[in-house]
Amino acid sequence: MPGAAGDGDVISHRWGVAMRALLAIPGGYAISALCTASLALAFQADRAQAVLGATMFSFAVYCVVVIWAFSARSLARAWLAAGMVAAVPAIHLLFAWSLP
Repeated sequence: MPGAAGDGDVISHRWGVAMRALLAIPGGYAISALCTASLALAFQADRAQAVLGATMFSFAVYCVVVIWAFSARSLARAWLAAGMVAAVPAIHLLFAWSLP
């Protein structure tokens, strides 16, 4: 029924699911890409082995981000945790690329 009292709850729930999906899919990809680049620079192995190891690890990172996006108690907590996780490799990459 249009205009029912429960419409706000339905819209709020759908908005929450959409934001969690946004965090899980493109956000998880971005975080795993940051981790891949950061770990490939950090590994002290042959370049090909470092990239391969970092890429394999990124699959696990992506899975963890997707699971966390939908299992976090609140939407704000999910986004805050994802931002903190993304900040670590981002800072590492900024320092690694800014040094001569």
